[in-house]
Amino acid sequence: MLVKIDQIRDPGLKLNEQLSLELLGAALEGSSFRATEPLSVSANLRKLSGGVLVEGKFTTRVVSECKRCLTESKLELPVSFTINFVPESLVRGAGLMDEDEQAEKDRGTGESGGSFALDKADEEVFDGKVIDLEPVVREQLLLSLPMNALCREDCRGLCIKCGQNLNEKQCGCDTTFVDPRLAALKDIKLQG
Repeated sequence: MLVKIDQIRDPGLKLNEQLSLELLGAALEGSSFRATEPLSVSANLRKLSGGVLVEGKFTTRVVSECKRCLTESKLELPVSFTINFVPESLVRGAGLMDEDEQAEKDRGTGESGGSFALDKADEEVFDGKVIDLEPVVREQLLLSLPMNALCREDCRGLCIKCGQNLNEKQCGCDTTFVDPRLAALKDIKLQG
């Protein structure tokens, strides 16, 4: 998803791109989520004050194991983002790049790891000629994933004694929890 700055005219540039399941699989590797279909990304790019403003959106469909009942959970996650790409020459010229950012650029790591300073959270530095939107889409995809997937909000989970899925039927087990550290106290008989 490379965009040359020369392609962006005055009214802007509209992009409709797809990321394959293979690329999504690589982006989601190490997480408990798996993409179910290619990702369609639409973005509008406009030149703005020497930089480029990118407004994009996509909806990702993923599956994961429910945290409570362990069944497959399907999630549909709508994502929209706005990022201002600032040319490296403007950042250096204005002295806006701090020492850590400069050292990172000088090492030639290639891909940007994202902006996490609060005042720069919606800005990315680029070389001034080409913008690669793929790392941005991957980052937004990962940020959209929940910490834990649920098949539904009111999922009752599994019985802690027999493992029955309580969404399907009740099992009848006594699930009264007794703290093992205090279990000996239940047998004490007080005389009075």
